[in-house]
Formats: sequence, structure tokens, C-alpha cells
Amino acid sequence: MTKKLSRARFDLFAIGTRLSPTELVADELSYWSDLDENVIGVVFRDRVDDDYGWALMVRDRLGRFRSVHLDVSINIERRAEVGLRLKIAEVSRIADLAELGIQGDETNTPVDLLTPIPGTRPDQLHAYFLELIERSGRAPARAVLREIGPWLTAADPHFVREFQRHQFDQRLWELYLWAAFREGGYDVAHGEAPDFRVSAPGVAFVVEATTVAPSKDGVLSQHPDPKTPEEVAAFLADYMPIKYGNSLTNKLNRRSAAGKAYWEEVGAAGLPFVIAVADFHKPASEGELGSMTYTQSAIWAYLYGFTTDWEMIDGKLVITRRDLASHTFKGKTIESGFFSLRDAENVSAVVFSNAGTLAKFDRIGVLAGYAPPKHRYIRAGFRYDPDPNAFMGTRFVEEVGTEGYSEGWADELQVFHNPRALRPLPKECFGPLNQHFFEDGQMVTYCGANAVLSSFTMIMQVTDGDEKDDGGAPP
Repeated sequence: MTKKLSRARFDLFAIGTRLSPTELVADELSYWSDLDENVIGVVFRDRVDDDYGWALMVRDRLGRFRSVHLDVSINIERRAEVGLRLKIAEVSRIADLAELGIQGDETNTPVDLLTPIPGTRPDQLHAYFLELIERSGRAPARAVLREIGPWLTAADPHFVREFQRHQFDQRLWELYLWAAFREGGYDVAHGEAPDFRVSAPGVAFVVEATTVAPSKDGVLSQHPDPKTPEEVAAFLADYMPIKYGNSLTNKLNRRSAAGKAYWEEVGAAGLPFVIAVADFHKPASEGELGSMTYTQSAIWAYLYGFTTDWEMIDGKLVITRRDLASHTFKGKTIESGFFSLRDAENVSAVVFSNAGTLAKFDRIGVLAGYAPPKHRYIRAGFRYDPDPNAFMGTRFVEEVGTEGYSEGWADELQVFHNPRALRPLPKECFGPLNQHFFEDGQMVTYCGANAVLSSFTMIMQVTDGDEKDDGGAPP
């Protein structure tokens, strides 16, 4: 009456369950559930007492897996495993799971991201949201969002409406950040201003999320749409730094009705303040990748106010620093070096990722076992090349979910530390992720073992004859 769960599937079920001290006191060893996955559990080793225990979880009134039974001080791992499996079988057979799961702290209703709000017309729904709920190939992303939704609080009553309608990218970016912080072992409180309070024993910081969106007026609405290498270089040197600059300085200069900056708000004062930014200004189209896959080189140049030139001399890569004073596009000019701007010393770091998209949610869902029949997910892109003479990443093409494939929420996350920060963000906050900082006046970059520069995912559906996907797309 029990079965073993993969780590990836359990992690999805328990995406909001673990408290931040958990990994400090216990090593998780195996994961189990009943046959219908209504009851799940974990066997662990107590690091302090060097013995074993287990925890059993069922869904609470909001649909979140929460702990309802616990046993500890077991001297043999096998006994802990047997004890958990017996308890799962007993609970799944005789218990009223709805009653057992009540925790007493549930809100009135869970957050449902996927069901259109009653009264919403189809033409009001965002094209990507329609893709999410209608395409069979998006089933893995739907499974992930069904697990995340109940963990969201009702702090922002407009969240679901905006996710389904006109701010899909922005809200998906926040969901991605929440999942990435949770994966990192943090407790995450989703608020209004700033968006997140992230904490664990001995550390806390606040995060405000923003995105680079399409410009509707002004010179930036005249998108250069670069094609040649020379056009791309000019685009990254001026247009994109201005786009990033607009989003970041809006957050830097924002003041509440009470005249407070983000870092002065209740719950944020005295803590490191982080801005998390993603580029959604030019979505992918048929035959062309979205801008986010190649604009990351523009952000660090704008943040630090310099770029680099490189050449190969006698078989060795030689890099030369070139300071930047400003960025100009069609008469619009901004100062380079965000971290040098007035008040920017209050920004501890800027976090960036080009992976806060449906593709990431799909891949995490596939790893958790939610790939639909007759679908395959092929990922292609570039990883960091550790060769000191490498001037570009290492290409890879992998099938998601095959043996040996692994991926985390934060593999693509990059942290740009502010060398002028009044409240520096400890590098330990992001452990093995990609981090950029200064030592003795020199920029240093640390790349995690699974660091990905950029990637895209192809969803392949095996069809028979003229059969089409239920979303209407060609085979």
C-alpha cells in the first residue's frame, strides 16, 4: 500500500513545507507515499543525535502538504522506513484525511492560479496563460503551479487577476523567485513592498521583483531588432542598458505615499535590499528566440559601469577593461554604473535570471514525473566553460527527464553584489549559485557546477497522421 517517491516529486509536493532550520538538523534519506499520493512521508537522519526518524504529511484545507505525524529516536534506518510505510498504509486506509490535515492556520480559500476568474472573457486572458491552460504539452507546468498556488498568501488581491490577464510575465517571475528561494532552504514571506522577505537562521534580506517590459512610447518603442553581429553588439551596448536602467532606477527612486523607499519600509529597514530583474521586453516568435536568451551581458556592464574587450594572444585569452560613462540610443542617454547612482548604496545586490519562464516550470514538472504521454522535452543552450581561455559557453543538448539529467530552480540565477552596499549581502546567502563581486578592486565571478548561461526548450509531440495538439498547434 506504499510506494517510493523520487526526490524531485517529493520536492514538488513539499515545495512550501520545509522550514528553514530543517536542513541544519536532518539529512533526508528516502521518500514514500500511498498509491494515490494522498499521504507522503520522509525518512531522515537526525544530525545531532545520529539516529533516525520519519515525518508523515497530508494536505491541509488549502491543499498544502503539512506534517501530521512524527516519530524520532529510532536506532536503525530500516526500522524508520518500515515505521513510516506502516503509518502511511494505516492512515490512507482508515483516516479521514480531510479532518487529519486541518492545521488551524489556513485562510478561507486557497490561491487558484489556473482557473479563470469567474466573469472573465476569453479575450481578456493573456496569450501565455491560454497556452498554459490549454496546451497538452504544458501539463508539467500546470502540475507545478497547482502545488505552488496554495502556498501563496492573499497579501496581493490582484495577483491572480494580473497573472491571468495583462501581467503574466511579471507574476510568473515572482513565482519563479519564490520557488528558487524555497529551493535554497529559505522561509519566504510574500508581501507587497518589498515583494519578499527571505529568511533562515542567522540571515534575512528583502527582495523587490521587477521586469523589463516592451516600451509603448518614446524612442525605446522603436526596437532596433538586431540581426547582424554588429547590430547585436550595438543593441547590447546601448539599447539594453537603457532598458535595464529604466526598470532598476524606477525601483531605486520609488517612494511610498508616506515617503519611504523600499529599504525603509516596515520589515525591510536594516536588512539587505535586493532587486530581482528579468528581461521580458521581446518575447520569442516563430523562428526567433526571446531577447532574454542573449541580453544578460548588458546588465552587468550597466550595473558596474564597465565592459571588457578580449583577444587571443599566443593561445591565451587576454581581457581588457573598458570603462563606460553613459549609454545612448536615438538621443536618449543615461549614466552608466547603476551601483554608483545616488541612493544605490542601499541596494545590496541585483539578482538576474533568464529562466523565469514557462519552460522552467515545464522542466521541473517533467523531472517530477508529470510529462504527458507522447511528449518529449529537449533542452539546448550554453553552460559556463571552466577553461580559462574560453570566450563562450559550452553547448549542450539534453532530453529533460532522462537518466542523469538534473536541474534546479536556481541554476541560471546570477547575483551581482554591490561593492558600495551599506548592508552587503553575504555571499553565503546564495551558496553555489553564480555570483559576481569585487576583491581588491577586481571583479570576481564564481560559477556553480550546474551554471547555465541560457537555454531554450523544445516540446516535441509524437502524433499520428494529421492529429493535432489540443491547443490547436500543428504536430
